[in-house]
Amino acid sequence: MKITALVPAYNEAENIADTILAVTGIDQINQIVVIDDGSTDNTAKIAAEYPVELITLVENQGKGQALNAGWRSYSADIYLLIDADLRASAIYAKELLPPIISGKYDMSIANFSSDQAAENQGKMGFGIAKTTAKWGIKLLTGHRSNSPLSGQRAVVSEVLQSCGGFAEDFGCEVALTIKALKQGYRLIEVDLPMTHRATGRDLAGFKHRGRQFFMVIKQLYKAWRNY
Repeated sequence: MKITALVPAYNEAENIADTILAVTGIDQINQIVVIDDGSTDNTAKIAAEYPVELITLVENQGKGQALNAGWRSYSADIYLLIDADLRASAIYAKELLPPIISGKYDMSIANFSSDQAAENQGKMGFGIAKTTAKWGIKLLTGHRSNSPLSGQRAVVSEVLQSCGGFAEDFGCEVALTIKALKQGYRLIEVDLPMTHRATGRDLAGFKHRGRQFFMVIKQLYKAWRNY
């Protein structure tokens, strides 16, 4: 059974090394693929110093497109999706694998359970987007999700094939959850003490959160149209 970690990264020069080092500590992983999504800093250069497969996109295309570049380029039985800014806490992604390896579930999703993670999520402005995503998933599938926007997931290849890969940009997680549930795949959320880099409350931070919210709404609308 081959397990490949996909790490999409955009301007994560400060975090990518620590994240890669943590992921290399997960024994079950056979391959690590870092997808540099058109970074303008040294993300790709730093990643290339470690034992990873590196995909470099010329222009920034968005998270979903970066994940598609990795998934379509490297075959595996299970994919472990890991955000580049998790740093040392990426090691906890190993807990997402047992439910999938056992065959009991088809996709596992990290639920950030620590107080620090909750604090960081609040700073990142997940409130509105997260609540909207939870409401949309419940309305469209009947499933109650605690972490609909979590990018830390283990998923069998069949799910990605059946769902047509990843939706664009920051709507990729909510779209994958809805498509997988509608097709009868089994999902589980796992409480993990992971931490993200908090998005600031400056203009760049507000633009990021606004973009995320827009993409969540877009994917919920698409799912509703196909309901």
